[in-house]
Amino acid sequence: MEEKTEDMTRQALPEARILVAEDEDSNYRYVEKLLKKAGFDLLRANNGFEAVEYAKIYEDIDLILMDIKMPVMNGVEATREIKLIKPSIPIIATTAFAIPGDREVFLKAGCDDYIPKPIKPAILIDLIRNYLKF
Repeated sequence: MEEKTEDMTRQALPEARILVAEDEDSNYRYVEKLLKKAGFDLLRANNGFEAVEYAKIYEDIDLILMDIKMPVMNGVEATREIKLIKPSIPIIATTAFAIPGDREVFLKAGCDDYIPKPIKPAILIDLIRNYLKF
């Protein structure tokens, strides 16, 4: 099973830029390694406010991986702001602190999907492929 996961992450997806909104360095490094290995170009926002600003500035963001629990502005608030600016951009929520009913809160805020932490590589790559149609 491990070999299949490795093969899936090696298959580059053409010219896709992902904004990773994640305040924890260790979590970001994990996702960065996984997504760069899959061929993605990444931007990092350290909090929800930065994620909103990047969504305004960068026209070429194809998808956002949004941590929910962040300083300055949380992921739910950031998602609402981003969806007002760019309603078609896919946003996948992530959190390690989910409780029953959170998925519905994230989706109601405008997230297109949700993946719990710890993030499983094959599931994340499949989600991204689904939303980017690669």
